[in-house]
Amino acid sequence: MQIISAPPRSGFSACCSLSGSFLHLGFARDVIFRSSSPSRTKIPLRFPRASSSSDPLLVQAARGDLVSRPPAWMMRQAGRYMAVYRKLAEKHPSFRVRSETVDLIVEISLQPWRAFHPDGVIIFSDILTPLPAFGVPFEIEEVKGPIIQNPISSEDDLNNLHSIDLDKLQFVGESLKILRSEVGEHAAVLGFVGAPWTIATYIVEGGTTRTYANIKSMCHTAPHVLKSLLSHLTRAISEYIIFQVKSGAQCIQIFDSWGGQIPPNAWEQWSRPYIQEMVRVVRKECPQVPLVLYINGNGGLLERMIGTGVDVIGLDWTVDMADGRRRLGNNVAVQGNVDPAYLFCPLPALTDEIHRVVRSAGRRGHILNLGHGVLVKTPEEAVAHFFDVVKGLRYDSLFKESILENLEPVA
Repeated sequence: MQIISAPPRSGFSACCSLSGSFLHLGFARDVIFRSSSPSRTKIPLRFPRASSSSDPLLVQAARGDLVSRPPAWMMRQAGRYMAVYRKLAEKHPSFRVRSETVDLIVEISLQPWRAFHPDGVIIFSDILTPLPAFGVPFEIEEVKGPIIQNPISSEDDLNNLHSIDLDKLQFVGESLKILRSEVGEHAAVLGFVGAPWTIATYIVEGGTTRTYANIKSMCHTAPHVLKSLLSHLTRAISEYIIFQVKSGAQCIQIFDSWGGQIPPNAWEQWSRPYIQEMVRVVRKECPQVPLVLYINGNGGLLERMIGTGVDVIGLDWTVDMADGRRRLGNNVAVQGNVDPAYLFCPLPALTDEIHRVVRSAGRRGHILNLGHGVLVKTPEEAVAHFFDVVKGLRYDSLFKESILENLEPVA
Protein backbone atom coordinates (compact mmCIF):
# COMPACT_ATOMS: atom_id res chain seq x y z
CA MET A 1 0.00 0.00 0.00
CA GLN A 2 1.27 3.39 -0.95
CA ILE A 3 0.96 6.43 1.27
CA ILE A 4 -0.20 9.53 -0.57
CA SER A 5 0.11 12.98 0.92
CA ALA A 6 -3.30 14.45 1.68
CA PRO A 7 -3.95 17.67 -0.27
CA PRO A 8 -5.83 20.45 1.49
CA ARG A 9 -9.59 20.29 1.03
CA SER A 10 -10.72 23.56 -0.48
CA GLY A 11 -14.24 23.02 0.82
CA PHE A 12 -13.16 23.34 4.44
CA SER A 13 -11.78 26.31 6.32
CA ALA A 14 -8.25 26.24 7.65
CA CYS A 15 -8.02 27.95 10.97
CA CYS A 16 -5.96 29.75 13.50
CA SER A 17 -3.85 28.07 16.14
CA LEU A 18 -3.56 26.85 19.63
CA SER A 19 -1.61 26.39 22.75
CA GLY A 20 -0.72 24.03 25.60
CA SER A 21 1.66 23.60 28.48
CA PHE A 22 3.28 20.55 29.94
CA LEU A 23 5.86 18.47 31.64
CA HIS A 24 7.39 15.04 31.99
CA LEU A 25 9.26 12.91 34.47
CA GLY A 26 13.00 13.29 34.89
CA PHE A 27 13.42 16.74 33.44
CA ALA A 28 16.54 18.64 34.35
CA ARG A 29 14.85 21.97 34.94
CA ASP A 30 11.35 23.22 35.78
CA VAL A 31 9.98 26.35 34.19
CA ILE A 32 6.62 28.04 34.31
CA PHE A 33 4.74 29.86 31.59
CA ARG A 34 3.93 33.40 32.71
CA SER A 35 1.75 35.82 30.81
CA SER A 36 0.36 39.28 31.34
CA SER A 37 -2.94 38.11 29.88
CA PRO A 38 -5.39 37.37 32.71
CA SER A 39 -7.47 35.05 30.51
CA ARG A 40 -4.68 32.63 29.73
CA THR A 41 -4.37 29.43 31.70
CA LYS A 42 -0.99 29.50 33.44
CA ILE A 43 0.42 25.99 33.37
CA PRO A 44 3.94 25.06 34.42
CA LEU A 45 6.15 23.58 31.74
CA ARG A 46 9.02 21.16 31.79
CA PHE A 47 11.48 20.26 29.11
CA PRO A 48 11.68 16.54 28.27
CA ARG A 49 14.79 14.52 29.10
CA ALA A 50 14.92 12.94 25.66
CA SER A 51 13.22 13.88 22.45
CA SER A 52 13.75 13.86 18.73
CA SER A 53 12.40 16.16 16.05
CA SER A 54 12.08 13.06 13.86
CA ASP A 55 9.44 11.62 16.19
CA PRO A 56 5.84 11.97 15.03
CA LEU A 57 4.08 15.12 16.18
CA LEU A 58 1.83 13.19 18.56
CA VAL A 59 4.78 11.60 20.35
CA GLN A 60 6.52 14.96 20.68
CA ALA A 61 3.41 16.57 22.15
CA ALA A 62 2.85 13.70 24.57
CA ARG A 63 6.42 14.10 25.83
CA GLY A 64 5.95 17.83 26.30
CA ASP A 65 8.03 19.12 23.41
CA LEU A 66 7.23 22.50 21.91
CA VAL A 67 5.36 21.81 18.67
CA SER A 68 3.78 24.05 16.05
CA ARG A 69 0.22 22.81 16.52
CA PRO A 70 -1.66 20.17 18.49
CA PRO A 71 -1.63 16.68 16.99
CA ALA A 72 -5.04 15.08 16.56
CA TRP A 73 -6.63 11.67 16.31
CA MET A 74 -10.04 10.27 17.29
CA MET A 75 -11.02 7.41 19.50
CA ARG A 76 -12.93 4.88 17.33
CA GLN A 77 -11.73 6.73 14.23
CA ALA A 78 -11.93 3.44 12.32
CA GLY A 79 -15.39 1.98 12.33
CA ARG A 80 -19.05 1.97 11.38
CA TYR A 81 -19.42 5.65 10.48
CA MET A 82 -17.17 5.05 7.44
CA ALA A 83 -18.77 3.67 4.28
CA VAL A 84 -15.63 1.70 3.39
CA TYR A 85 -15.72 -0.02 6.77
CA ARG A 86 -19.39 -0.94 6.44
CA LYS A 87 -18.70 -2.42 3.03
CA LEU A 88 -15.82 -4.48 4.40
CA ALA A 89 -17.93 -5.60 7.38
CA GLU A 90 -20.57 -6.94 5.00
CA LYS A 91 -17.97 -9.28 3.53
CA HIS A 92 -16.56 -10.18 6.97
CA PRO A 93 -19.48 -10.03 9.41
CA SER A 94 -17.60 -11.45 12.41
CA PHE A 95 -15.96 -8.78 14.57
CA ARG A 96 -13.49 -11.37 15.90
CA VAL A 97 -12.43 -12.14 12.34
CA ARG A 98 -12.06 -8.45 11.48
CA SER A 99 -10.02 -7.75 14.61
CA GLU A 100 -7.90 -10.90 14.60
CA THR A 101 -6.88 -11.21 10.94
CA VAL A 102 -3.75 -9.30 9.97
CA ASP A 103 -4.85 -8.15 6.51
CA LEU A 104 -8.20 -6.93 7.83
CA ILE A 105 -6.70 -5.24 10.89
CA VAL A 106 -4.25 -3.33 8.70
CA GLU A 107 -6.86 -2.40 6.11
CA ILE A 108 -9.36 -1.13 8.69
CA SER A 109 -6.70 0.73 10.69
CA LEU A 110 -5.56 2.53 7.54
CA GLN A 111 -9.03 3.50 6.30
CA PRO A 112 -9.16 6.75 8.34
CA TRP A 113 -5.48 7.38 7.63
CA ARG A 114 -6.09 7.36 3.90
CA ALA A 115 -9.24 9.45 4.22
CA PHE A 116 -8.23 12.07 6.80
CA HIS A 117 -4.52 11.67 7.65
CA PRO A 118 -4.83 11.98 11.44
CA ASP A 119 -1.65 12.37 13.50
CA GLY A 120 -2.26 9.02 15.17
CA VAL A 121 -3.14 5.67 13.57
CA ILE A 122 -4.52 3.31 16.21
CA ILE A 123 -4.62 -0.42 15.61
CA PHE A 124 -8.08 -1.83 15.01
CA SER A 125 -8.53 -4.23 17.91
CA ASP A 126 -10.46 -4.64 21.16
CA ILE A 127 -9.56 -4.43 24.83
CA LEU A 128 -10.73 -8.06 25.21
CA THR A 129 -8.50 -9.36 22.42
CA PRO A 130 -5.75 -10.71 24.74
CA LEU A 131 -8.14 -12.61 27.06
CA PRO A 132 -7.87 -16.06 25.40
CA ALA A 133 -4.07 -15.74 25.56
CA PHE A 134 -4.21 -15.98 29.37
CA GLY A 135 -7.12 -18.38 29.83
CA VAL A 136 -10.37 -16.47 29.35
CA PRO A 137 -12.17 -17.45 26.13
CA PHE A 138 -14.94 -15.18 24.93
CA GLU A 139 -17.32 -14.63 22.05
CA ILE A 140 -18.90 -11.50 20.63
CA GLU A 141 -22.55 -11.49 19.64
CA GLU A 142 -23.80 -8.76 17.32
CA VAL A 143 -26.53 -7.60 19.69
CA LYS A 144 -25.34 -8.62 23.16
CA GLY A 145 -21.67 -7.82 22.66
CA PRO A 146 -18.94 -9.83 24.44
CA ILE A 147 -19.98 -13.04 26.17
CA ILE A 148 -17.74 -14.87 28.67
CA GLN A 149 -19.25 -18.29 29.33
CA ASN A 150 -17.28 -19.00 32.51
CA PRO A 151 -17.04 -15.80 34.55
CA ILE A 152 -14.79 -15.76 37.58
CA SER A 153 -16.65 -15.73 40.90
CA SER A 154 -14.55 -17.89 43.23
CA GLU A 155 -11.01 -18.81 44.10
CA ASP A 156 -11.32 -22.07 42.17
CA ASP A 157 -12.14 -20.13 38.99
CA LEU A 158 -8.73 -18.45 39.19
CA ASN A 159 -7.12 -21.79 38.39
CA ASN A 160 -8.16 -21.36 34.76
CA LEU A 161 -5.84 -18.38 34.38
CA HIS A 162 -2.27 -18.70 33.15
CA SER A 163 0.58 -16.45 32.05
CA ILE A 164 -0.08 -14.62 28.82
CA ASP A 165 0.95 -16.54 25.72
CA LEU A 166 2.09 -13.85 23.30
CA ASP A 167 2.38 -16.41 20.51
CA LYS A 168 -1.42 -16.37 20.42
CA LEU A 169 -1.33 -12.63 19.75
CA GLN A 170 1.08 -12.58 16.83
CA PHE A 171 -1.65 -11.12 14.62
CA VAL A 172 -1.44 -7.98 16.79
CA GLY A 173 2.34 -7.79 16.56
CA GLU A 174 2.41 -8.39 12.83
CA SER A 175 -0.29 -5.78 12.24
CA LEU A 176 1.60 -3.15 14.21
CA LYS A 177 4.78 -3.85 12.24
CA ILE A 178 2.94 -3.38 8.96
CA LEU A 179 1.20 -0.23 10.16
CA ARG A 180 4.51 1.26 11.24
CA SER A 181 5.93 0.51 7.81
CA GLU A 182 2.92 1.96 5.98
CA VAL A 183 2.61 5.13 8.04
CA GLY A 184 6.33 5.77 8.48
CA GLU A 185 7.04 8.88 10.54
CA HIS A 186 4.07 10.79 9.13
CA ALA A 187 1.92 9.75 12.09
CA ALA A 188 2.28 7.87 15.35
CA VAL A 189 1.17 4.25 15.47
CA LEU A 190 -0.88 3.73 18.61
CA GLY A 191 -1.54 0.54 20.51
CA PHE A 192 -4.00 0.17 23.35
CA VAL A 193 -5.09 -2.03 26.23
CA GLY A 194 -7.80 -2.19 28.83
CA ALA A 195 -6.93 -1.39 32.44
CA PRO A 196 -7.13 -4.30 34.93
CA TRP A 197 -10.32 -3.06 36.62
CA THR A 198 -12.15 -2.60 33.32
CA ILE A 199 -11.07 -6.01 32.01
CA ALA A 200 -12.07 -7.56 35.33
CA THR A 201 -15.61 -6.17 35.02
CA TYR A 202 -16.14 -8.26 31.88
CA ILE A 203 -14.56 -11.36 33.38
CA VAL A 204 -16.59 -11.19 36.60
CA GLU A 205 -19.87 -10.03 35.05
CA GLY A 206 -19.63 -12.42 32.09
CA GLY A 207 -19.94 -9.59 29.59
CA THR A 208 -21.31 -6.08 29.47
CA THR A 209 -23.45 -4.79 32.34
CA ARG A 210 -25.41 -1.71 33.34
CA THR A 211 -25.08 -2.19 37.09
CA TYR A 212 -21.65 -3.76 37.77
CA ALA A 213 -23.38 -5.44 40.70
CA ASN A 214 -21.32 -8.63 40.73
CA ILE A 215 -17.90 -7.04 40.70
CA LYS A 216 -18.91 -4.29 43.14
CA SER A 217 -20.20 -6.97 45.47
CA MET A 218 -16.98 -8.97 45.06
CA CYS A 219 -15.04 -5.97 46.43
CA HIS A 220 -16.63 -6.82 49.79
CA THR A 221 -17.63 -10.49 49.63
CA ALA A 222 -14.49 -11.93 48.02
CA PRO A 223 -11.81 -9.20 47.99
CA HIS A 224 -9.01 -11.79 47.94
CA VAL A 225 -10.38 -13.25 44.69
CA LEU A 226 -10.67 -9.83 43.08
CA LYS A 227 -7.18 -8.83 44.18
CA SER A 228 -5.73 -12.03 42.72
CA LEU A 229 -7.59 -11.47 39.45
CA LEU A 230 -6.46 -7.85 39.19
CA SER A 231 -2.85 -8.80 39.97
CA HIS A 232 -2.91 -11.47 37.27
CA LEU A 233 -4.39 -9.04 34.77
CA THR A 234 -1.78 -6.43 35.67
CA ARG A 235 1.06 -8.81 34.84
CA ALA A 236 -0.57 -10.02 31.62
CA ILE A 237 -1.52 -6.57 30.32
CA SER A 238 1.91 -5.15 31.16
CA GLU A 239 3.51 -7.85 29.03
CA TYR A 240 0.98 -7.14 26.30
CA ILE A 241 1.87 -3.43 26.28
CA ILE A 242 5.58 -4.18 26.01
CA PHE A 243 4.82 -6.63 23.20
CA GLN A 244 2.91 -3.93 21.31
CA VAL A 245 5.73 -1.43 21.75
CA LYS A 246 8.36 -3.90 20.55
CA SER A 247 6.12 -4.62 17.55
CA GLY A 248 6.00 -0.96 16.52
CA ALA A 249 3.53 0.95 18.70
CA GLN A 250 4.92 4.44 19.48
CA CYS A 251 2.27 5.39 22.03
CA ILE A 252 -0.09 3.30 24.17
CA GLN A 253 -3.54 4.28 25.39
CA ILE A 254 -4.85 2.57 28.52
CA PHE A 255 -8.65 2.44 28.61
CA ASP A 256 -10.06 2.22 32.12
CA SER A 257 -13.44 2.60 30.47
CA TRP A 258 -15.47 1.56 33.51
CA GLY A 259 -13.27 3.14 36.17
CA GLY A 260 -15.82 5.94 36.40
CA GLN A 261 -18.51 3.45 37.45
CA ILE A 262 -17.19 3.17 41.01
CA PRO A 263 -16.78 5.87 43.66
CA PRO A 264 -13.43 7.68 43.66
CA ASN A 265 -12.30 6.05 46.91
CA ALA A 266 -13.07 2.62 45.44
CA TRP A 267 -11.16 3.50 42.26
CA GLU A 268 -8.19 4.41 44.49
CA GLN A 269 -8.27 0.91 45.94
CA TRP A 270 -9.31 -1.26 43.03
CA SER A 271 -7.92 0.42 39.94
CA ARG A 272 -5.19 2.99 40.50
CA PRO A 273 -2.58 0.71 42.18
CA TYR A 274 -2.79 -1.78 39.34
CA ILE A 275 -2.43 0.90 36.67
CA GLN A 276 0.52 2.31 38.64
CA GLU A 277 2.17 -1.10 38.61
CA MET A 278 1.63 -1.46 34.86
CA VAL A 279 3.20 1.94 34.29
CA ARG A 280 6.18 1.01 36.47
CA VAL A 281 6.79 -2.24 34.58
CA VAL A 282 6.37 -0.66 31.14
CA ARG A 283 8.57 2.33 32.04
CA LYS A 284 11.37 -0.06 32.95
CA GLU A 285 11.28 -1.76 29.54
CA CYS A 286 10.09 1.09 27.32
CA PRO A 287 10.99 4.36 29.04
CA GLN A 288 10.46 6.65 26.03
CA VAL A 289 7.00 5.47 24.96
CA PRO A 290 4.22 7.83 26.09
CA LEU A 291 1.32 6.30 28.01
CA VAL A 292 -2.18 7.79 27.84
CA LEU A 293 -4.93 7.03 30.38
CA TYR A 294 -8.59 7.51 29.49
CA ILE A 295 -11.53 6.95 31.84
CA ASN A 296 -15.09 7.53 30.72
CA GLY A 297 -16.75 9.74 33.32
CA ASN A 298 -13.48 10.84 34.88
CA GLY A 299 -14.56 14.24 36.22
CA GLY A 300 -14.39 13.02 39.81
CA LEU A 301 -11.07 11.23 39.30
CA LEU A 302 -8.77 13.73 37.59
CA GLU A 303 -6.54 14.56 40.55
CA ARG A 304 -6.36 10.88 41.48
CA MET A 305 -5.37 9.88 37.95
CA ILE A 306 -2.17 11.92 38.22
CA GLY A 307 -0.76 9.38 40.65
CA THR A 308 -0.77 6.61 38.06
CA GLY A 309 2.36 8.08 36.48
CA VAL A 310 1.05 8.23 32.91
CA ASP A 311 2.24 10.93 30.51
CA VAL A 312 -1.16 11.99 29.20
CA ILE A 313 -4.64 12.05 30.74
CA GLY A 314 -7.60 11.95 28.40
CA LEU A 315 -10.55 14.13 29.38
CA ASP A 316 -14.07 13.16 28.47
CA TRP A 317 -16.38 15.89 27.15
CA THR A 318 -18.08 16.46 30.53
CA VAL A 319 -14.92 18.13 31.89
CA ASP A 320 -14.15 21.69 30.86
CA MET A 321 -10.68 21.68 29.31
CA ALA A 322 -9.50 24.81 31.12
CA ASP A 323 -10.76 23.45 34.44
CA GLY A 324 -9.12 20.11 33.72
CA ARG A 325 -5.81 21.85 33.06
CA ARG A 326 -6.01 23.70 36.36
CA ARG A 327 -6.92 20.59 38.31
CA LEU A 328 -4.23 18.38 36.78
CA GLY A 329 -1.34 20.75 37.38
CA ASN A 330 2.07 20.61 35.78
CA ASN A 331 3.08 16.98 35.57
CA VAL A 332 0.83 15.55 32.92
CA ALA A 333 -0.29 16.36 29.38
CA VAL A 334 -3.92 16.24 28.31
CA GLN A 335 -5.90 14.69 25.50
CA GLY A 336 -9.35 15.62 24.25
CA ASN A 337 -12.02 16.68 24.56
CA VAL A 338 -14.48 17.79 21.87
CA ASP A 339 -17.97 16.40 22.43
CA PRO A 340 -18.53 13.78 19.68
CA ALA A 341 -21.99 15.28 19.11
CA TYR A 342 -20.34 18.41 17.68
CA LEU A 343 -19.58 16.33 14.59
CA PHE A 344 -23.32 16.44 13.86
CA CYS A 345 -23.45 20.25 14.15
CA PRO A 346 -22.89 22.85 11.42
CA LEU A 347 -19.21 22.94 10.50
CA PRO A 348 -18.65 26.51 11.78
CA ALA A 349 -19.87 25.40 15.21
CA LEU A 350 -17.42 22.50 15.13
CA THR A 351 -14.63 24.90 14.16
CA ASP A 352 -15.46 27.20 17.08
CA GLU A 353 -15.48 24.31 19.53
CA ILE A 354 -12.09 23.05 18.33
CA HIS A 355 -10.68 26.55 18.80
CA ARG A 356 -12.18 26.80 22.28
CA VAL A 357 -10.74 23.47 23.39
CA VAL A 358 -7.32 24.25 21.93
CA ARG A 359 -7.18 27.69 23.55
CA SER A 360 -8.21 26.21 26.89
CA ALA A 361 -5.56 23.50 26.67
CA GLY A 362 -2.67 25.92 26.12
CA ARG A 363 0.26 25.76 23.77
CA ARG A 364 2.05 22.69 25.07
CA GLY A 365 1.24 19.13 26.05
CA HIS A 366 -2.12 18.77 24.31
CA ILE A 367 -3.37 16.08 21.93
CA LEU A 368 -6.66 17.05 20.33
CA ASN A 369 -9.25 14.29 20.39
CA LEU A 370 -12.90 13.72 21.12
CA GLY A 371 -14.16 13.30 24.66
CA HIS A 372 -15.35 9.82 23.66
CA GLY A 373 -15.37 7.67 20.55
CA VAL A 374 -16.78 8.63 17.16
CA LEU A 375 -20.53 8.01 17.17
CA VAL A 376 -22.30 5.78 14.65
CA LYS A 377 -23.68 7.74 11.66
CA THR A 378 -21.22 10.59 12.21
CA PRO A 379 -20.87 12.42 8.85
CA GLU A 380 -17.51 11.71 7.28
CA GLU A 381 -17.47 15.31 6.05
CA ALA A 382 -17.41 16.46 9.69
CA VAL A 383 -14.51 14.14 10.53
CA ALA A 384 -12.60 15.51 7.54
CA HIS A 385 -13.36 19.05 8.69
CA PHE A 386 -12.13 18.27 12.22
CA PHE A 387 -8.72 17.26 10.90
CA ASP A 388 -8.55 20.07 8.34
CA VAL A 389 -9.17 22.62 11.08
CA VAL A 390 -6.48 21.29 13.40
CA LYS A 391 -3.94 21.10 10.57
CA GLY A 392 -4.55 24.77 9.92
CA LEU A 393 -3.88 25.75 13.52
CA ARG A 394 -0.61 27.38 14.54
CA TYR A 395 0.32 28.07 18.13
CA ASP A 396 2.41 31.10 17.19
CA SER A 397 -0.54 32.90 15.64
CA LEU A 398 -2.97 32.07 18.44
CA PHE A 399 -0.50 32.79 21.23
CA LYS A 400 1.47 35.78 20.01
CA GLU A 401 4.13 36.19 22.68
CA SER A 402 7.37 34.33 22.23
CA ILE A 403 7.54 31.34 24.55
CA LEU A 404 11.15 32.15 25.39
CA GLU A 405 10.23 35.62 26.62
CA ASN A 406 7.68 34.24 29.05
CA LEU A 407 9.55 31.46 30.79
CA GLU A 408 10.98 31.97 34.24
CA PRO A 409 12.58 29.38 36.50
CA VAL A 410 10.35 27.96 39.23
CA ALA A 411 11.91 28.22 42.67
